Amino acid sequence: MPTYAVTYHYTATTEHLAEVRPIHREWLAARLAEGSLLASGPMVDTPTSLLIWKANSVQELAALLDHDPFDIAGCIGERVIQEWNPVFGPWS
Repeated sequence: MPTYAVTYHYTATTEHLAEVRPIHREWLAARLAEGSLLASGPMVDTPTSLLIWKANSVQELAALLDHDPFDIAGCIGERVIQEWNPVFGPWS
């Protein structure tokens, strides 16, 4: 199953992100428990985050990400999905 690196570029205010973050993290925790999410977290000092996923296709992953509460709430200005080839590490 392919691995994907997803970058979220946030355009929402800090207050809006803080308001939606608990349900966003609950949603992510459910994806982690089912095995599709491998890792996620915000970048330091920039309004972006990195998420690592397993999915059958970019289309399947994009459809799943459409259900992220951050996306539904309009917090994400740009979402970039790239297939990633992890050569070293736990996901290689």
